[in-house]
Amino acid sequence: MEFVATNKAPAAIGPYSQAVKVNGMVYTSGQIALRPDGTMVEDDVVLQTEQVFENLRNVLAEAGSSLDRVVKVMAFVADINDFVTVNEIYAKAFGDHKPARSLVAAKTLPKNALVEIEVIALCD
Repeated sequence: MEFVATNKAPAAIGPYSQAVKVNGMVYTSGQIALRPDGTMVEDDVVLQTEQVFENLRNVLAEAGSSLDRVVKVMAFVADINDFVTVNEIYAKAFGDHKPARSLVAAKTLPKNALVEIEVIALCD
């Protein structure tokens, strides 16, 4: 088991790792719209979702993976009315790649984020 950490994504805000690699897979922790310096992106679902995907790209890269190697996505939105907007950004991020996915509304996300996404991917 290998714990993954990169300074190109925000540090964990609790007792957990950005990601863990085991048996050719990487499991990321949920990413919210924190910049690598720990500041939160504006209260805008588009900007927050774009930052979440940037964080995921950087964590996955550190683990020897990428979005095109993701097999499962777990996404959480603070407001289900943001589903369509988040889905559009999600579709751009993944392109033709279509991993399995769950998306649920959560009453409150860490730091009052509007979106949180975690993934499971193949890795080197």
